[in-house]
Amino acid sequence: MGSVLDELVAILDLEELEVNLFRGRSPQEDRQRVFGGQVAGQALVAAYRTVPEDPERPSSVHSLHAYFLRPGDTEAPIVYQVERIRDGRTFTTRRVVAIQHGKAIFHLSASFQPPEPGLEHQSTMPDAPDPETIPTLRERTESLYDEMPPAVRRWAERKRPIELRYVGPIGMLSAEKSEPVRQVWMRANGRLPDDPALHQCVAAYASDYTLLDTTLLPHGIPWAAQGFMMASLDHAMWFHRPFRADEWLLYDQKSPQSSGARGFTRAELWTQDGKLVASVAQEGLIRPVRRRPR
Repeated sequence: MGSVLDELVAILDLEELEVNLFRGRSPQEDRQRVFGGQVAGQALVAAYRTVPEDPERPSSVHSLHAYFLRPGDTEAPIVYQVERIRDGRTFTTRRVVAIQHGKAIFHLSASFQPPEPGLEHQSTMPDAPDPETIPTLRERTESLYDEMPPAVRRWAERKRPIELRYVGPIGMLSAEKSEPVRQVWMRANGRLPDDPALHQCVAAYASDYTLLDTTLLPHGIPWAAQGFMMASLDHAMWFHRPFRADEWLLYDQKSPQSSGARGFTRAELWTQDGKLVASVAQEGLIRPVRRRPR
């Protein structure tokens, strides 16, 4: 694995403090608040740590539903408290609360199920160019570094554990009005261990990328624009089939509506060979910042 991906795997490897109690840390990055995907990924790890192990029928997460309650403090550890809601013969349910400074900042419910045979069907994968034919994010943005505000330039230059390749415009500094649809190829920036649970947790981490940006497309607003407060509010994810997060996944996103200072986006994760492996839905805050009169 690359060093940046090593750091992500280390961040997802929570410290067990007590039964049902875990502690996570944040990477040393220049962020005002904890990245939402990090909290989602760590909370899912905490839930996984309490699911009974059965080598013959290992359970894996099939759905998660989460709420982002408060901004996370990057300088403080995050404590994850797991509640064992149900241990059934088939389904296992967990509730996780992430806590900082004595207050809940995130809430997740997750359901786990062992493999079972059943009916199968899926929709057809949307058309998308081969990811290897698309320039990297750095290749597409480095010519704009001198035009970027300092915070945006730091974001663009940062080494990241997830490689993103945008199909179409990035919409960072400028954007034209367009349909609220976006495709992004993504994968872990290096090779991951073979643990299927880790691949799901990495995908949960990556699933918070670009969703809220999609809601800005019909308004022609670049996501780095000043004047808007943007934050994830709630997040849901359904896992359909096994996959590897270190192989290319197409993140196909559509935003059907935005209103009440909230934008909503649905998305699907596809493998290169056309398997639908996960579905995602998210609502986020898009609040115009009202400037105080001088």
